[in-house]
Amino acid sequence: MITPRSYKGMRDHLPDAMRLRRYITDTLIDVLRRYGFEELSTPIVEYAETLEGKIGEDEKLLFRLQFGSDQLALRYDQTVPLARVIAANEGKLGMPFKRYALGQSYRGERQQRGRYREFWQLDADIVGVDSPVADAEVIAIVCESLQRLGFAGARVLINHREILSGLARVAGVEAEAAANVYRIIDKLDKIGLDQVREQLVQSGVSADAAAKICDFISLEGAPDTVLAAMQSTLGDDEAASAALANLRAIIENVALLGVAPESYTLSPALARGLSYYTGCVFEAVLAEPPMGSLLGGGRYDNLIGMFSKRSLPTVGFAFGIERLYDLMVELKMGPTFERFIDAYVTIFSPELEPESLRLASELRAAGLSVLTAYGPARLGTQFSEADRKGATLALVYGPDDASANLVQIKDLRTGAQEPAARDQIVAAVQQKLQT
Repeated sequence: MITPRSYKGMRDHLPDAMRLRRYITDTLIDVLRRYGFEELSTPIVEYAETLEGKIGEDEKLLFRLQFGSDQLALRYDQTVPLARVIAANEGKLGMPFKRYALGQSYRGERQQRGRYREFWQLDADIVGVDSPVADAEVIAIVCESLQRLGFAGARVLINHREILSGLARVAGVEAEAAANVYRIIDKLDKIGLDQVREQLVQSGVSADAAAKICDFISLEGAPDTVLAAMQSTLGDDEAASAALANLRAIIENVALLGVAPESYTLSPALARGLSYYTGCVFEAVLAEPPMGSLLGGGRYDNLIGMFSKRSLPTVGFAFGIERLYDLMVELKMGPTFERFIDAYVTIFSPELEPESLRLASELRAAGLSVLTAYGPARLGTQFSEADRKGATLALVYGPDDASANLVQIKDLRTGAQEPAARDQIVAAVQQKLQT
């Protein structure tokens, strides 16, 4: 006998879990559709060369496959496949192109709370427009989505990759060593400021430069205050000043889109680990309970150019469904799903089974969710099954009901039962469901 087991870091999702997971994805997709995003789907398997060289040091986490002579890999995220699709289909897609994609991704990392080897992501990206309005729009979507799900205390941290590059230059760090500086800064939440300073020095950064970097990434306050302090440190570095102007415009547009000031903040320490980001970067975090970032994203203007003759400016983000689900379960968030079936049609006897099935068919044709028994049994047993399956109402069509052209409707929430005319049963059930 084969022992039933799933691969570590990959989970089965039973019906109770799927109801909450579906609520999460439906809520997020509803927000995206109202902003004009369209759905796109890509294969889970890609050629290994498609993913290699695009995700930085995390390339070691790729799940690699071989089929014949083909070197393949499981999808690491939805972003690189999007770049491939755009490069292959640019002529068929009007720009700007706003897409979302929902599906599994795979990373060979150590399983821990909120991190799995198979996980679902919902990505959204705006391709083909280089505008701070686009960056602001995706940040507004993130804020609205988290609010809709009930994460009232979530905040979006915002920074710009070129500001960190400017900081490295102003601090005297050689360009070749800058990437390592970003990686160290990215660990701030995990190791603390003192360890960041120590690791910078160990990496070859001078003590004075490390102190300057740590002072900069510790800046906090209102956006205008932080932007002014950033400008003071970065001085006349041309590229960094342009990034600051871009970041200021993004923040102004976020406010114009109606996002509450407490929902976002500038975070000079935010680096984002993936190597393809080129501009604004952001992460959503929750103070309690602590679980790293809820999601992240940013601008990546050069990734599509790796597959095409020209680059297309792009900004987007990815919701990790696993993290949202785990947190909502832990915090007891989301709707209850005690009654998710509208009606359960009982079967009184073999002779009345055909009419009971026709009754169920009529209710389904009216858009209601309906379960039926699969044969006659004691009504008490059928009522118990209906209650266990999450039905709101149970319908009984017995011989006396057939003679009187009635159907008995039992409300499983209250136990009350009353008859309804057989030819008016759809309207009667609909009315009961509204009470």
